[in-house]
Amino acid sequence: MGFQICQDAAADKVLDDSPFALVMGMQLDQQYPMEHAFRGPAKVLDRFGTIEPAAIAAADPDAFAEMAATTPAIHRFPGSMAAKVQALAAIVENEYGGDASRIWTEAKDAKDLLKRIQALPGFGKQKAQILLALLVKQVGVTADGWESVVGDYALEGYRSVADVVDGDSLQKVRDFKKAKKAAAKAQA
Repeated sequence: MGFQICQDAAADKVLDDSPFALVMGMQLDQQYPMEHAFRGPAKVLDRFGTIEPAAIAAADPDAFAEMAATTPAIHRFPGSMAAKVQALAAIVENEYGGDASRIWTEAKDAKDLLKRIQALPGFGKQKAQILLALLVKQVGVTADGWESVVGDYALEGYRSVADVVDGDSLQKVRDFKKAKKAAAKAQA
């Protein structure tokens, strides 16, 4: 099937080909449109020449931040996100031997996987739940008890990037988030 999060075939292929790119895209998915965030790994690959965690972790931080800020930037806040990407790469390199898929393939169960994801820089509980749902729904990861640890993200519908499979579903997720934000604002 392949990802269609970015709405750009080449950028989506980078997500298909690299578990690290998928985790990096999820890390970049904050205060930035999701399809643009998930295009970040393709931009890094194009400009830096690789998305191998060891190379990213070892890169000069100033040079990496400059690359991340090149228009179009990898994120709305390219400097701080470049540092987070390098921190993520260092963890993947040092704790998982450079293989981001080991985050989920070596997890005992869904609770352990959620804990592993939350230990990554930039991943709070909600973002970890969304990545876990994405891994189960679109990557085919099996994690016993995943529904109980991801909450609403396990439900049918269009709640997060885990539910984006084409342009139509991307718009439905966007509409859901907009309605949720409006409801929260009305409650305040």
